[in-house]
Amino acid sequence: MTQYLDFEKPLAEIEGKAEELRALAGSSEGMDVSAEAKALDQKAHQMLDDLYKSLTPWRKCQVARHPNRPHCKDYIEALFTDYTPLAGDRNFADDLAVMGGLARFDDVPVMVIGHEKGDDTKSRIERNFGMARPEGYRKAVRLMELADKFGLPVITLVDTPGAYPGKGAEERGQSEAIARATEKCLQIGVPLVSVVIGEGGSGGAVAFATGNRLAMLEHSVYSVISPEGCASILWKNSEKMREAAEALRLTAQDLKQLGVNDRIIPEPRGGAHRDPAGAIKAVGKAIEAMLKDLDGKKSKALIDDRRAKFMALGSKGLAA
Repeated sequence: MTQYLDFEKPLAEIEGKAEELRALAGSSEGMDVSAEAKALDQKAHQMLDDLYKSLTPWRKCQVARHPNRPHCKDYIEALFTDYTPLAGDRNFADDLAVMGGLARFDDVPVMVIGHEKGDDTKSRIERNFGMARPEGYRKAVRLMELADKFGLPVITLVDTPGAYPGKGAEERGQSEAIARATEKCLQIGVPLVSVVIGEGGSGGAVAFATGNRLAMLEHSVYSVISPEGCASILWKNSEKMREAAEALRLTAQDLKQLGVNDRIIPEPRGGAHRDPAGAIKAVGKAIEAMLKDLDGKKSKALIDDRRAKFMALGSKGLAA
């Protein structure tokens, strides 16, 4: 069943009427409403195109958070073979908000790591809605070290509102764990490519996305803080999230101009949640292209390339 966002309500009415007509025709012998239903479908397709061709930053945030959007688990199952999950940080526990393990991508051995939000109430609670604790970032460090030892490219899939800010996480060294993961991203001598598939929130995302190449799905977002959090701090009013989303420059398009994002991955009509298979296929092609771009580079060149990329941030800007 399609879940509609707030700004999609007019679309929901049209698509609902088309379904009602078909249901009525199915229950009434001899009734032909195919022409009327087709006209409604065409109107819905046009409205969908119009809605998504010029999404505001806040609406992009809503699309990036859509519950039916494909998550890390979906990408791993579709794009990778021989996936062998690796669990635990060898210190405290296994964090289910972070998935990772050995796999093959296009028959090439790789290490894949990503945030997993879950797809129903039970799994979302188990996965802590994609908000990793310190043990999640320490698990990621362990997997990156393993990949570096065996010369395996690292692929990270970013989708988190941010690292978990709870008391227990802070007591176990949340900020230090994030910093260590970011540091490890900069140190490994193997290709590291990252894709923001939904939300890229704060340091929790940076800890996975400090790679040689960063790609973002067309309607994904990547920012230092959520629009609601930013609005609460700057305006003391979380309802100012629309203004905050504009100010944060968090869209894939803005970040491409700023030099943070290297590649924008087009999404299917109406967003990745309307055609998960199409979105996953597009991400696979982008990962393949980014790895090919780094193929054959020596360890020092990869590390230098990564350093140069991040040292150059801030040299580009958007017009006021």
